[in-house]
Amino acid sequence: QVQLAESGGGLVQAGDSLRLSCAASIRTSNVYRMGWFRQAPGKERDFVATITWSDNTYYSDSVKGRFTISRDNAKNMVYLQMNNLKPEDTAVYYCAAGLSGGTNYCARNAYDYWGQGTQVTVSS
Repeated sequence: QVQLAESGGGLVQAGDSLRLSCAASIRTSNVYRMGWFRQAPGKERDFVATITWSDNTYYSDSVKGRFTISRDNAKNMVYLQMNNLKPEDTAVYYCAAGLSGGTNYCARNAYDYWGQGTQVTVSS
């Protein structure tokens, strides 16, 4: 069973930065894509960013230019650096692993395994 564990969330002020981490129980070098999603209260879980096995990265329009996804295959870790945070970034952030390609990277069903989430709260 693949396990993903997020950490690094917290309460910050608008304009601050946070770095989320995701520890994977599998070799991230063997995973087709690793992604981050977020879910705000009363809303659906939305795509934030993804990184493929070839290190291609994709972002939602709402975070492009502010967030950066990266991974360290030697440590089986994936990161989400979040800069210039805004109150609308408040959500539970989830790490996800997709084992195969052929699916739209923005879609939840492109990912096979999910973490439990970490809360990010941005105050104005």
